[in-house]
Amino acid sequence: MPIYEYEPVNVEQGCPRCREGFELVHPAGEPACSVCPDCGRPVRKLISRVRVVVRESDGESARIIDKVRGYENEGMWSHAAELADSHAAKAKDSGLKERALDNYKKAGLDPE
Repeated sequence: MPIYEYEPVNVEQGCPRCREGFELVHPAGEPACSVCPDCGRPVRKLISRVRVVVRESDGESARIIDKVRGYENEGMWSHAAELADSHAAKAKDSGLKERALDNYKKAGLDPE
């Protein structure tokens, strides 16, 4: 879930929590918070800096991801899911794990 940052509309009237600014975690698409959870005074959502992590992948990971993509393009969901799942466990790749779970569902299988 995304993390949203907030600050008080009027800094002088804010409580210690909102005067310093605070973060809230809630699902994307949920309406923005309009009041401080502690004092109830009006707050506004800040535009946050984007934080991105770029991971270098080795040749094996790239080859396996290409193979998963090939299985997906051919509609071979169970093959794509099994390959992505096993590689995600080895590489500790949560994004690939999500992809595997999605492919299991497309194959009509229960990943649990």
